[in-house]
Order: sequence, then structure tokens, then C-alpha cells
Amino acid sequence: MRCPFCANTDTQVKDSRPTDEHTAIRRRRFCPECGGRFTTFERVQLRELTVVKKSGRRIPFDREKLMASVQVALRKRDVDEDRIERMVSGISRRLESRGESEIQSELIGQMVMDGLRALDEVAYIRFASVYRDFHEAKEFGEIINKLADDEST
Repeated sequence: MRCPFCANTDTQVKDSRPTDEHTAIRRRRFCPECGGRFTTFERVQLRELTVVKKSGRRIPFDREKLMASVQVALRKRDVDEDRIERMVSGISRRLESRGESEIQSELIGQMVMDGLRALDEVAYIRFASVYRDFHEAKEFGEIINKLADDEST
């Protein structure tokens, strides 16, 4: 594993342990060249996934990009990091176990919307405003009204 500080390729594992959900191995590493310490995660990847964008462009699925977009929606919200990790891991596992190597970006977006709705309604609305490309304030009102209607039934 390459050191993120000095790019040395001869790093050492000092500690390994499973994550709370046992979906990854967390490794603490040490670089003998610069003395830097860092953490890596090792996860099972069932297959290489390709995301098919609305434009038809194909890009490799990137779990870290998914995590980053979820964290942007959850910025300054009081949601436990473990719950976020479980949600992103669950989405990744469901995508990998679909048996298809190409995944429509709309499916990923809907999975994120469903997950955020269960985690935090404000983050859900934030994500929806970008994902659905809101242009007017009334669109926020519509999604808030839908949330309220769903809660009352």
C-alpha cells in the first residue's frame, strides 16, 4: 500500500480488525520512510460495476464518491457515522448482488434517497433538491408535503 504522505510503497500493517458490521477490515498502517500513520479499509467486491449516466456515458462505480455525496447531504446533521457507513455499505452490496455489471444512475439515486429518508429528512430534502434538479421553491414545498402526507398515513 502506497503511503499517502511520501508515496513510499513499502508500508507496514500495525493493526487489523473487522469493522463493526464485519463488512470490511480496518488496517492501521505505518510508513518506515516518513513515519506517517494512516488507515485503510479492505472490502469484498463481488464484481466491477459500471454506472450508466443519463447521458449514456459509462463510468466505474466509486463507493467513495457515493459516500461523499451522502456526507454532503448530511453535513451539519446529527447522524451517527456508523449509520451512514451501514447505509452506504448496504447500497453497495445491493448493487453488487443484482447480478448486473451495469447500473443506471437513477437506481443509485433512488437508493440514496430511500436511505436518506430513513436517516434524516433534512438530508433527504437536500439530496432530492440536487438529484431532481429543483429550480423553484415550490418544488421544495411539494417534497415536504409528500413527506408530511406519507407520515400521516
